[in-house]
This record gives sequence, C-alpha cells and structure tokens, in this order.
Amino acid sequence: MDAFTSRVFAGNPAAVCPLEAWLPDATMQAIAAENNLAETAFFVGRAGEYHIRWFTPATEVDLCGHATLASAFVILGVVEPGATAVRFSSKGGPLAVTRDGDRLCLDFPAREPARCESAAAIAEALGRPPRELWASRDYMAVYDTEEEVRTLRPDMAKVAGLDRFAVIATAPGKDADFVSRFFAPAAGVPEDPVTGSAHCTLVPYWARRLGKARLRARQVSARGGELFCERRGERVLIAGHAVKYLEGMIEV
Repeated sequence: MDAFTSRVFAGNPAAVCPLEAWLPDATMQAIAAENNLAETAFFVGRAGEYHIRWFTPATEVDLCGHATLASAFVILGVVEPGATAVRFSSKGGPLAVTRDGDRLCLDFPAREPARCESAAAIAEALGRPPRELWASRDYMAVYDTEEEVRTLRPDMAKVAGLDRFAVIATAPGKDADFVSRFFAPAAGVPEDPVTGSAHCTLVPYWARRLGKARLRARQVSARGGELFCERRGERVLIAGHAVKYLEGMIEV
C-alpha cells in the first residue's frame, strides 16, 4: 500500500499482513526485514476490533501512522467491505480510523513537545542549526523556511547516535501550513517518506504557533505526501488517502 497519497509511487509504502493468529515475534521481524520497507504492519481481529503491531526492518515500534492508514484501507476495503470505521489496540494505545469522504482519518494521541535548550548536536547531525529545538519521543528541529528543510543533508551516523528515536525537521510551508522531514536511521529508516506518528508532535506545535486547529501538512521527502490534520485536545486527527500497489502471498 502507498499511504498519504492518491497515486502509486508516491506517499509512504507499507506492507500489510492480515493474520488469523500471531506469528512468533522473530518471524514478523524477519518478514519486515525481508520487505525492507519503512514499516510492515500485522493485525489480528474481526468485526471492527483489531490488535495491530508495526515493525521496521530493524525493530518493532510503538506507533506508526502510515501503516495504520494502510491497514485500515485493507480492512475497510477488503476484510470488511462497506464498514466505515475500525478500532485498533496497540502499544501506542487505542487508535481509531474512520472514513472521511474519500480519505481515511486516524485518531491518534497528541505528543506535546518540550523546548530544549541546546541544539549543538542536532545542528551537527543535520548540517544546519535550527531556529528552535523541541522534543517528545523524537527531536523536532524548527527552521525558518521550507527551503532549509528541503535541502538538509543529514549525517545519518550522527543522527543514529542521538538519544531520541528520530529527528523531525520542520518549517512553515509555501503551499501548506507546515512541511517536515523525518530521519530514524537507528530504527532502520534513514529517511521516512511520510510519517503519521511525527504529526502527533508537529500538530500540537503548529496549531499553537499558527493559532488554528485545522492544518494542512506536507512531508517534503523525495516521494512526498499530504496530510490533513486537526488538533482536538489530547488527540490529533490525521487524514489522508491510500492506494494499493501490490497483493500477494508470503511463504514462511
């Protein structure tokens, strides 16, 4: 599946593996490594209630937006055609996905960032000092312009050596409220094409800074993606499109 896009070869590719029962963790991790995509999602359940897990090529993660969007697309379009909503339990807590016109809308937890005083290590890792540095699960480096974010050339070894899961780079957008890029080399994802979970931190920051709850976001990776977001108290809504690229069977 390609998520947060309405056309193939854009957005963020995710593998979706519906299961009747859980496979051993080592097998799921091996499948994710073999797929070699930013995320492979596995889910078990029925009747609109599922448990979901996500694996990068290197590790299991506690929250993933694009692979949840892709999984919901499979459930609502193939497993339970005609359904309008699905609920997931996960390591990141309860998650819901609903149809919103031709989009799917994720209901995710907000992850408020806190201001960091020193940005020297981030400046060295990303190759350019940010205007501000914030952190929640990930570091969030805030720049003045979209061009600064687009032209970053991170030193991935130095990014991998930082003491957070990943680094988000963000700035005001030219044709969106804000833009971002996401780097998680320590988790096996040097640059993620479109990162739903990063918007759990981005949306609270930009909603407060811009003084509005509804935001249009663009991730300016090479593939690129578009997200339609809303701050809603301790939750964030993240909506987007998804398209199917490939269907097949995995032999294990």
